[in-house]
Amino acid sequence: MLTKKQLDLLAFIHKRVQRDGVPPSFDEMKLALDLRSKSGIHRLITALEERGFIRRLAHRARAIEVVRLPESLGGLPNPGFAPRVIDGDRPDVPPPSASMPTSTVHAIELPVMGQIAAGVPIDAISHVSHSVSVPNGMIAGSGEHYALEVKGDSMIDAGINDGDVVVIRETSVADDGDIVVALVDDSEATLKRFRRSGSSIALEAANPAYKPTVLPSNRIKVQGRLVGLIRTY
Repeated sequence: MLTKKQLDLLAFIHKRVQRDGVPPSFDEMKLALDLRSKSGIHRLITALEERGFIRRLAHRARAIEVVRLPESLGGLPNPGFAPRVIDGDRPDVPPPSASMPTSTVHAIELPVMGQIAAGVPIDAISHVSHSVSVPNGMIAGSGEHYALEVKGDSMIDAGINDGDVVVIRETSVADDGDIVVALVDDSEATLKRFRRSGSSIALEAANPAYKPTVLPSNRIKVQGRLVGLIRTY
């Protein structure tokens, strides 16, 4: 189910693609929906993408493709749709079919280890604040998992917003491009994209307002890798 703003934005994008062959710019979307900033459009676009109505294409200007429409806009029902927010390293599970009964979705409780900065690093995580129910399918691979509440907007272009809860698999290693929990100087933790740069490590934001942090590798310890995300509306 879409909110009114999400439905209005999807209808506007679809209408402009039908008319012009290309989607509108973010500024045009902002004016059409009477929003004050483009960050609101980012959140709506992310929500539509999570629900499978649009797809963002890499390395192309105005790279938004309308994948399907809700019934209220003339689309067909899609009962087998299951939203995925961020792809982890879990195996794909086929959707239920008419010949296969739908099984009960099981969940496990993960500890929420306080807040993690998606911005300027904050104090290292050191305590369990509460727990959160996570679907079994979100638990990727082997090893221990935990959850963190995101604080800040530096990962917004990766679809991670302030207030989201991220699911982390404990690991001390990462590949270039992974989004990780990084401990800086054994005292501050941050959520950033990991990239090696010679003998140093770059912690990259997904927001042009934040510059990468580049430090010697001995000052950074990987504490875990992002495998999922939970958002409450």
